[in-house]
Amino acid sequence: MQLNPPFDRITIEPGKMGGQPCIRGMRITVRRVLEILATYADRMDLFQDYPDLQEEDLRQALAFAAAAVGGTIDLHLDAA
Repeated sequence: MQLNPPFDRITIEPGKMGGQPCIRGMRITVRRVLEILATYADRMDLFQDYPDLQEEDLRQALAFAAAAVGGTIDLHLDAA
C-alpha cells in the first residue's frame, strides 16, 4: 500500500520487512532512515553510502515519524 500525500513515498506491504513502513517500496524502513539521519552528520556522506535515498525520502520519513508519535496518523491495517 502506498500512502497518499504528504506521505506518498511511504509504502506498507505486509509481506515486506514485516509490514513496517518503507521508503518507496524499497527494503529501507522509515525506522532505518531515522537511524541513518541520527548517525550521519553530513548529508553528502549519507547519500554516498545510501545512493538510493533522496532528500524527499528523508523529509517524509521525519514527517511520518512525527505524525506517528503525535498520533495524527493511523497505522492499524486490517490483515488480509
